[in-house]
Amino acid sequence: MIFARRAIAALALAALALDLPTAAAQAQSVAEFYRGKTLTVLIGVSPGGEYDLQARMAARFIGKHIPGNPTVIAQNMLGAGGLTEANYLYNVAPKDGTFVGMIQNALPIMQAVGLPGPQFESAKFNWIGSIAATVETLALWHTSGVKTIEEARQKEVVVGAVGRGGITDTFPRMMNEFAGTKFKIVVGYPGGNDVNLAMERGEVAGRNNTWSSWKVTKKKWLDERQINILAYEGPKPNDLPGVPSVQDLARSIEDKLAIKLIAAGTLYGRPLALPPGVPADRIEAVRQAFLATMKDPEFLKEAEAANIEVDPVAGQRMQEVSAELIATPQAVKTRARPLIE
Repeated sequence: MIFARRAIAALALAALALDLPTAAAQAQSVAEFYRGKTLTVLIGVSPGGEYDLQARMAARFIGKHIPGNPTVIAQNMLGAGGLTEANYLYNVAPKDGTFVGMIQNALPIMQAVGLPGPQFESAKFNWIGSIAATVETLALWHTSGVKTIEEARQKEVVVGAVGRGGITDTFPRMMNEFAGTKFKIVVGYPGGNDVNLAMERGEVAGRNNTWSSWKVTKKKWLDERQINILAYEGPKPNDLPGVPSVQDLARSIEDKLAIKLIAAGTLYGRPLALPPGVPADRIEAVRQAFLATMKDPEFLKEAEAANIEVDPVAGQRMQEVSAELIATPQAVKTRARPLIE
């Protein structure tokens, strides 16, 4: 009897010993976890663009605001217009808080309307935040002969785009569909800078780009009135007076809802996200560190020097936008899908 009791006690102690690592991990603070570790910020596009610039800026400063002060590195992971990186972050990357991704803001819309490619549910990403929401525009070169929407409805104008289904292609297609414009879209340019060169050479008359990108990369064009902003979509910019939104040009409520869905990426801006499954305290710590970075005097000085506007979108707002996308009526998704494909 005594032997049996001793055996039971020994088994209980063994079980407790086996469970100690788990208990210790659960008791580990955020600072203890991150101390001495590396936080990798994945970027799904090539270096040099707005996504890459903003991700690297955030990466340079966020580490000092995360408890434990991990080393932060930025790493580009290219493929399928950002899908390779987003799918990797969701399905393969460690779920411990050591990998963050800068997600292409059109990908949650692709997933919401049921397009093939996304292997994730956007509402299950743990969204961290973005430096600012974006405003998408359609700009035409000053020699295009078109300066108004009405003129664009009467005259065919050639615009350049990077890839089918991306925003540089989707935006002018959306305007053709809902505003009655006659843009002829030439797809296949390697990147936005290549389309800019094509505009200067007269190969194309314009392109889609974010308003913030125009101000950062082509301020001289704006100052010298080399381009004319024909329309925008997204949060109304104070410095584009008199320019209509695409929703302003829509002919029905149904069209406005479809435009809102197609352009929902503007609400994300250039968003950072953690994968699903990360412990809640680490998610909150990284979110708070991001918001602290947005107030960091050194970060703000660098952003000002780069002409980047800082008006942060909190991660919780992105969670709400993701839920709203999924809840969009199927009829609206069906209306929007052909313009995203």
